[in-house]
Amino acid sequence: MAAMTHDHQPPGSRHAHHDPGLAELLDLDAEVLGSYLDEVTAWAEQHAPQGPRTIVDVGAGTGTGSLALGRRFPAAEIVAVDRSASMLARVRAAAAEHGTAERLRVVLADLDAAWPSIGTVDVAWAASSLHEVADPDRVLRDLHAALNPGGLLVVVEMDELPRFLPDDVGRGRPGLERRCHEALARAGWNAHPDWRTHLERAGFEVTAQRSFTVAAASAPPSAARYAHAYLSRIRAALDGRLATDDLETLDAVLAPDSPDGLLHRGDLTVRGSRTAWAARRR
Repeated sequence: MAAMTHDHQPPGSRHAHHDPGLAELLDLDAEVLGSYLDEVTAWAEQHAPQGPRTIVDVGAGTGTGSLALGRRFPAAEIVAVDRSASMLARVRAAAAEHGTAERLRVVLADLDAAWPSIGTVDVAWAASSLHEVADPDRVLRDLHAALNPGGLLVVVEMDELPRFLPDDVGRGRPGLERRCHEALARAGWNAHPDWRTHLERAGFEVTAQRSFTVAAASAPPSAARYAHAYLSRIRAALDGRLATDDLETLDAVLAPDSPDGLLHRGDLTVRGSRTAWAARRR
């Protein structure tokens, strides 16, 4: 999961280059739901050129995508691009921990300014980052130019914000989380297009599109921390957008000492889905 500019998905990093809360949230997302990345990268491998030598992770965040790509393509150099130096430091640390530091190159770059000089690449990966740049069509043209002929671009987006809570949380009206998501959707959170038209306009041939279920029905212990980190992060954005009684219920769910609080619940699940587009440079 990337974090180049994430005001909306997960909320936070467009103007928060040194935000430890966002980094923790990205790491928890990977810890709880990261197994889906192996499924997505296996699917990407089916469409990638044989034996790719250079792979770029556009908006690398804390490096979960970079690590997954490194596992899937063990002979490739992984180039992690992000606008946050602190995020890239975490990518370096994660690569060292997993024994792939010698195949990792980090590049500090703001794609709103210009495409970085990284040379040509065989595979590009943009997970939850493309919709946050100021001019995605220009970035897609830059990516097309950076790819070798026959190279692959994989774009991944969340279909909706992650869900954690049961419909009835034990207080307030049922449907709290649904109403939270509806309020955030009206505010433009997680807004992104179907990228097919944009990809084709940039010169790509879209070869496949697939939806991946992201779920942890038997929620691991870290799921409660993930839910608490995520819902705490969106709480401020819901002021003035959610009914007062719903805000009070959400605050009770977030309270660490509440019997209905997230950290004491045994009924959490983590659900969601993500869509991936595979696009080839002709």
